[in-house]
Amino acid sequence: MQSFYAHGDLIGVLTTQPIDRVLDYKAPEGGCFEGAFVEVPLGPRKVLGVVWGPGKGDFDRSKVRSAIRVLDAPPMRAEMRSFLDKCGAYTLTPPGAMLRLATRAPGLGDPPSMRKVYRRGEGLPDRMTDARRRVIDASEEMGGLALTLAELAEAAGVTTSVVKGLLASGAIREEESTRDTPFPLLDPEYGAKDLTEDQAAASEVLRAGQRAGDYETVLLKGVTGSGKTEVYLEAVAEALRQGRQALVLLPEIALSGEFLLRLEARFGARPAEWHSGVTMTERRRVWRMVAEGHAQVVVGARSALFLPFQRLGLIVVDEEHDTSYKQEEGVMYNARDMAVLRASILGAQVVLATATPSLESWANAEAGKYKRLTLTSRYGPAILPEMRTIDMRREDLPASRWISPTLRRAVMARMEKGEQALLFLNRRGYAPVTVCRACGQQIGCDHCDARMVEHRFLKRLVCHQCGESKPIPTVCPHCEAEDKLAPVGPGVERLAEEAASLFEGARIAVLSSDLYGTARELKAQIEAIAQGGADIIIGTQLVAKGHNFPKLTLVGVIDADLGLQGTDLRAAERTFQLMRQVAGRAGRADKPGQALLQTFQPEHPVLRAILSGDEEAFWSVEADERRVAGMPPYGRLAGIILSGEDVQKVFDLGNVLAKKDVPLRRIGAVVYGPAPAPIARVRGRHRVRLLVRADKGAPLQAALAEWAGQVRLTGDLRLQIDIDPQSFF
Repeated sequence: MQSFYAHGDLIGVLTTQPIDRVLDYKAPEGGCFEGAFVEVPLGPRKVLGVVWGPGKGDFDRSKVRSAIRVLDAPPMRAEMRSFLDKCGAYTLTPPGAMLRLATRAPGLGDPPSMRKVYRRGEGLPDRMTDARRRVIDASEEMGGLALTLAELAEAAGVTTSVVKGLLASGAIREEESTRDTPFPLLDPEYGAKDLTEDQAAASEVLRAGQRAGDYETVLLKGVTGSGKTEVYLEAVAEALRQGRQALVLLPEIALSGEFLLRLEARFGARPAEWHSGVTMTERRRVWRMVAEGHAQVVVGARSALFLPFQRLGLIVVDEEHDTSYKQEEGVMYNARDMAVLRASILGAQVVLATATPSLESWANAEAGKYKRLTLTSRYGPAILPEMRTIDMRREDLPASRWISPTLRRAVMARMEKGEQALLFLNRRGYAPVTVCRACGQQIGCDHCDARMVEHRFLKRLVCHQCGESKPIPTVCPHCEAEDKLAPVGPGVERLAEEAASLFEGARIAVLSSDLYGTARELKAQIEAIAQGGADIIIGTQLVAKGHNFPKLTLVGVIDADLGLQGTDLRAAERTFQLMRQVAGRAGRADKPGQALLQTFQPEHPVLRAILSGDEEAFWSVEADERRVAGMPPYGRLAGIILSGEDVQKVFDLGNVLAKKDVPLRRIGAVVYGPAPAPIARVRGRHRVRLLVRADKGAPLQAALAEWAGQVRLTGDLRLQIDIDPQSFF
């Protein structure tokens, strides 16, 4: 039962402002419940806040100001407030920043109102233009959802007058609608598929967990193409039968279109959608309908974890190993781990689905903390692809070429059969480095210590750290020599150029996130490829994330050694995962597939493990090495990122911190650094890193807070703490 505070009672309000504590206010007229969203005065401004509990009363009561009003929004539930508190305590994030994550929707306090919306009508206009066709296509792609005039015009890339011009013909319909409408009910009995014996057994375990209604985390591991999605959709169906809500997290926004169609086919209606590509109008609707219980299932990116679910019973983390679940800026959290935290508070079920689990999840399953379900065979007639290496030391390959003769012959053989081949290279752009052959200088970013990547399709050089871009120069900016700039190394664009010369007449499609202006364009390309619209697909790691291309039977990995370079703690794990995932794109229908890995070190243990298929042996060896080194998941790490415009001041701060390490030594932790970050300057700010390693059970957060609290940040100096860092750039 939530506490009620009468008018004038002291209440503690957490605001979305950068203030590290709850503030005292007087309850507004009419009083308020704990968890209520309120508008409160802060200096001369009015800001959003949530009633977090009773006021502390440690301030002159006569000076305590009153909350202005209670907003017309469902109160924040106690479990959500507890989740934000615990998530903030774990990641060492200020409370206000945590609250901002949970209120990322516009106009939360606005009263219900009507608006004009536009959706696809019937028929076509008498005169069809390219702009009109884009409006109709954009409206159809929204799956029946209504958009405001501005949103539809923006989605189609036209002016609002083009949309209005389609009203007379009925091709676009104008309607009056409330701003926030419930989502259609989903039917758990609609569209169920026949399952294999493996799938049925696994789905029954998940359904039983839903019926029990208790907290549990299940690692659902299955080879690519084994039908893991159908298994966890049965858990979603059971959650619906039990009157609960479900959340499905996806690692990549580009996956959502195809996935939403699968859910619509399974449950008879489209679920709610939450990610950066959703319009602000739809974002507000999703937030309110989730809070009111009128959105049964949400499919979203990692931030969907902070939606105000009313009765959340299931969280699915699809491709749980994917590094994009880690937020690397602002609030640094891992959505996979925070999903487990939220479920434990709620008493809900978590399903971690993957073909190649993270070592953390594998270790938790081995230790009995997570339940483990395994699917060992592909669904239907599909079989796992044959995998082998191509020893590049034995290939007769010119220095400027990257597709070996062996791989070329294999691609041509597949094309002759009318099948598709995928050439995989995890490098965007045309070439990773542009060097001057006169002076030897590499063209770098003006704002970062990173080399600029040539994007020939865009005719620009792009910094992949800060996004800065500039036209490709014809004169060296260092020595002013003309026509001496040369691209070094391959990117997917250069690979596409080579493929076009080697496979004359082949239809070549490049899948790379930076080649498409909108998620809609990328989705259209993926759909065209799936329908046979390309003979050769050239792609980055984007293609490894769950796409199903029925005609794809050959995968060629151009540089299997790429991920094995450097000193990244997780290099072996990530290479293993990526190679297995991308190889799994081949032979997912009724034709056998093959994966060929070009490498200069075929004897490398990671590549041998990939070929052997003995995944458990790989995880066991990797786990033993981490255990001996005291590294995650058998030890703990925290990264400290210091930054500022003056490099000497940043290093001075790092040295002061390193010397004040008593709080860390007290818990047995070790500090490494300070040292320049691998990319030592980003957006004009110099970056220095320290790394802290501690035993698994050590109270790391409290020690870090005490340690960092010993220094005072002045000027433009910034300090960020990254608990459980996934990268060290």
